[in-house]
Amino acid sequence: MDAVVVSGLRVVRSGREVLHSIDATVATGSLTGLLGPSGSGKTTLLRCLVGVQITAAGRVEVLGIPVGDPALRARVGYVTQSPSVYPDLTVTENLRYFAAIIGAPAADVARVVSDVGLTPHKGSVVGTLSGGERARVSLATALMGRPELLVLDEPTVGLDPVLRRDLWQLFAELASGGVTLLISSHVMDEAQHCERLLLLREGSVLAAGTPDEFRRRTGADDLEEVFLRLIEGTTASELSS
Repeated sequence: MDAVVVSGLRVVRSGREVLHSIDATVATGSLTGLLGPSGSGKTTLLRCLVGVQITAAGRVEVLGIPVGDPALRARVGYVTQSPSVYPDLTVTENLRYFAAIIGAPAADVARVVSDVGLTPHKGSVVGTLSGGERARVSLATALMGRPELLVLDEPTVGLDPVLRRDLWQLFAELASGGVTLLISSHVMDEAQHCERLLLLREGSVLAAGTPDEFRRRTGADDLEEVFLRLIEGTTASELSS
């Protein structure tokens, strides 16, 4: 069973259609990248998957359950682009609070702090941390309770190369342990870390496949060049055939 199934999904905002009858799946236990230029609809699609976006039409199922069902709350972790934690609490206090909300065991706090590399800052007030550190606190909250699906909206933006590498290593480890991850990014070289890719353009799925499939179909080795060719439409007809 696929962890995510999207069929005929349409989203309209202020009279403008921003997602156009999207069909997509995310395999259980996979590390899938959602890529595309800014404004392509990535965040809107992710919001649909966690049940916080009003839709005009279509069907979205997550872990075999219609999106929005309360049964999914403890099974899905979500990280927004902006840190969604309390700046006046410490790292540990934030995590204890979110653990209580979802019923996660208290021992999870130390585990997720270690996973995101924040052990030296566990007693620090979040408002005193750097932007990258605050982003890692948000990621830690999403890891509480060992969710089956992680939906991450540009989790590596603003992070240094070493931390980006370490987080992608963590994402791969989570996927190998059976967690499904859907990670959005507009940084095309991050595609190399993903098993499968969904490429959005102007609210539609332009292409779906593995990085190697994209390379073969475009005739390019560099992933940035691959996506430039796809976005410019040089191989869109081939990929949709």
